[in-house]
Amino acid sequence: MKFATALVVTATLAAAAQAAEPRDNVASREKNMKTNKFALAIHGGAGTMDRSKMTPEREREYRAGLERALKAGYDLLKSGGTSLDATEAAVRVMEDDPNFNAGRGAVFNNAGRNEMDAAIMDGKTSNAGAVTNLWHVKNPISLARLVMEKSKHVFLAGEGAEEFAKQNGVELTRDQKYFYTESRWQALQRMKANEEGGGGGNKYIISDEDRHGTVGAVALDVHGDLAASTSTGGTTNKKAGRIGDSPVIGAGTYASNASCAVSATGDGEFFIRATVARDVAALMEYRGVKLLEAAQAALDKAKKLGGEGGLVAVDRAGNLALPFNTSGMYRGHVDSGGEFVVEIYK
Repeated sequence: MKFATALVVTATLAAAAQAAEPRDNVASREKNMKTNKFALAIHGGAGTMDRSKMTPEREREYRAGLERALKAGYDLLKSGGTSLDATEAAVRVMEDDPNFNAGRGAVFNNAGRNEMDAAIMDGKTSNAGAVTNLWHVKNPISLARLVMEKSKHVFLAGEGAEEFAKQNGVELTRDQKYFYTESRWQALQRMKANEEGGGGGNKYIISDEDRHGTVGAVALDVHGDLAASTSTGGTTNKKAGRIGDSPVIGAGTYASNASCAVSATGDGEFFIRATVARDVAALMEYRGVKLLEAAQAALDKAKKLGGEGGLVAVDRAGNLALPFNTSGMYRGHVDSGGEFVVEIYK
């Protein structure tokens, strides 16, 4: 009898523990629906950005691209759309913009090809989808979402991912020239020239814009649900088949209604080792750390390993964080108040 009683007590306690978080999330969703509160933050890559080398025309192009991405997500959130739809839409806009290193503006690997990665995560369900080593997919983020919603897997790569895309009617391009941009091609040539020089005094100055970049978005919708999306062309002159942090769930992309949604950008190898995106959420969930403090701590951890970059994050209360430890990060945010903010430098 004592054993049976213990089982009943244990089961009751377990049920109560499981019920606590859902009730909390439901309360958060109900509050959001009453107030129509939502928030969206995006990034287009972080790195060393020299104002003196940025032409006014180039800066206008970047700012206009970020504003278009914000508007695409904002319009959906304002009309009651989901955070998943909003982050995907914002990232698609940047994938279509040759100024950003994702989709059409993807950098070249050492074989002279564009290899793209993306990931998306639903904070409500913890479902996620990721793709890597894509060559012909115009909008990798949409394929990542299809992997999440129409397969039993989380991660698909290369030919298998592109075959899945064909099976699901995803738009592909047969002509790799779709992804060609002269600035990205010249960046590859500069890096190869430096590499061939043996490292003894660089022939060309290589900027962070030459090396890498990522785009991403995080959102809270009026239903109280969080989501994160990230897409990238990786790093210039990377080895064929290299995978960075962007498509790795918990490294460059993470979302949980229990804490926050995160999309990161920076030195991928270090962000993977530091599990940057998941660390932000874990610090909030297990230690009760506030969003900005948690985000900064995760970046500091990566920097100690040797990696620089930044991230955008939003918590379930709609608080935003956009920290970075470089001289700049293409970024923007908007909330239910409708005020668009776009920034590049510190």
